[in-house]
Amino acid sequence: MKILLINGSPKGKRSNSLRLAEKFIEGIRAETKTIGGEIELTELEIASLKIGSCRGCFACWQSTPGVCFIKDDMQMVIEKQLWADLIVWSFPLYYFNVPGILKNLIDRQLPMNLPFMAERGDGYGSGSHEGRYDMAGTKHVLISTCGFYSAEGNYDSVLKMYDHFLGQGNYVALFCGQGELFRVKELSARTDEYLEVVKRAGEEYAAGGIAQGTREELGKLLYPKEVFERMADASWGIDRSTGEKESEDLIFTRQMAALYNVQAYDGKDRVLEMHYTDLGTTWQILLGKEGSKVFTDGSLIATTRIDTPYTVWLSIAKGEIEGPEALGRQMYSVSGDFSLMIHWDKFFGDQKREAGNKKEETGESDGLKPPAMISMLIPWMALWIAVSIDPMVGSAVTLAITALVPLLMRKHRFVIWDQISFAAAALLAAAANITGNGDLPTNAGYLIFGLMWLGSCLTKEPLCAAYVKYGYGGDSALRNPIFMRTNYILAACWGMLYVLTAVWTWIFRRMGLGNSLLVINNLVPVVMGMFTVWFEKWYPAWAARGGKRRAGK
Repeated sequence: MKILLINGSPKGKRSNSLRLAEKFIEGIRAETKTIGGEIELTELEIASLKIGSCRGCFACWQSTPGVCFIKDDMQMVIEKQLWADLIVWSFPLYYFNVPGILKNLIDRQLPMNLPFMAERGDGYGSGSHEGRYDMAGTKHVLISTCGFYSAEGNYDSVLKMYDHFLGQGNYVALFCGQGELFRVKELSARTDEYLEVVKRAGEEYAAGGIAQGTREELGKLLYPKEVFERMADASWGIDRSTGEKESEDLIFTRQMAALYNVQAYDGKDRVLEMHYTDLGTTWQILLGKEGSKVFTDGSLIATTRIDTPYTVWLSIAKGEIEGPEALGRQMYSVSGDFSLMIHWDKFFGDQKREAGNKKEETGESDGLKPPAMISMLIPWMALWIAVSIDPMVGSAVTLAITALVPLLMRKHRFVIWDQISFAAAALLAAAANITGNGDLPTNAGYLIFGLMWLGSCLTKEPLCAAYVKYGYGGDSALRNPIFMRTNYILAACWGMLYVLTAVWTWIFRRMGLGNSLLVINNLVPVVMGMFTVWFEKWYPAWAARGGKRRAGK
């Protein structure tokens, strides 16, 4: 397939529409390759060509039929159009039509027509001219972005024009609003997602036609109207009331505030204070039930304060480094209400993208729910309680429960710690049944359980992290040093607790105090659980404030 890409943007390679057009052609190339074909692509960047405006002299009809008397690049453009099987028209919307340089090209297509009047086959308009060349087999695709929140209703004149010279129904149009967002790297997660849909559209077009579902996805807004318009207004960097130019960091903060998801409001007003340490500036964002508002006078009391170099926060926004990872590396610090940081994506994330990625981040991409720690704990609890009461009956109960857990938890994925627990609990229960003695198997169970926790501290993923990471972004949480340190510490604490439990259980039984162990050995984990709940809230907030750094002074 021979494809001619006409880039009608005055911005040339910096065109936002061009990004969509290139992605669409990438999809065509991929689909064509799957059937053993190839595409031959020629791109014409109109901004770099010399194409003058039509003089209306009709020399191309009378004096030099089919050839314009103006000696510039237009004759080459016509030759390329005649060469192509598919012409992709890529352009931004300028004042509700195509840019002037592209309109010049369209006007200069007059030599491609004959001067004689003809009736239109589609009944559109009040007259037409016959084509000089047979281009009935040439296909056309229009791809364009505009600066409004939606493309709907803004391309009327464009469509009318193309209907006239291409014919109604003789082309495919892909129009996208919010076009300026495609150049904003900080929003690349959302725009890249949209570009992948454009690529899919290209694949489907090459295969025979763009599916209705894909068309519907292409018609969805990148961001809600109010969010986009606030970001667009802020991007100009001009104070709306005074007309004065604003600083880059204030513009950035306003755009960040525009991303606030008011649906995340939980009845609690928050004031996020951004202190850019390298610039010495501080801006406040009020997050409330009516939306967000930026305060420049410092008049509010901050509930959460972020002290960060502007360059660091900009890198986080661009996706060059993840926020939790940068926090763990103490590239910035947080004080006040740390819950805002834990639920950052809820308040400032792209809700459509978050919903789309939810299954992947929660470990449900394979159709199964994420691992549950209860799967690991149930066999051990059955062993320690049931076998301690009656070795023979308890061992049978433990074996039955251990066998049932995989069935009951079949909708969840299992990790290595589940598998080790199933095997160890079953073997120890069998040993209790064979020997008729429950003391040694249960005591060994405490030791093995503790060593399992401690052993996980020597791996890249401590035991507890394997289960709780899905509440913190999935595998991305493993790149967060604070998250990892929190889990390593807790894994070590739980490991030491159960190793010690094995020690004092052996001592107590030797002293004849075995009956009290059922209370002690079940009470101590409850206390440890309360400590865990407190620690997992306190430690990340302490570390985020730079606690570790200060403690080392």
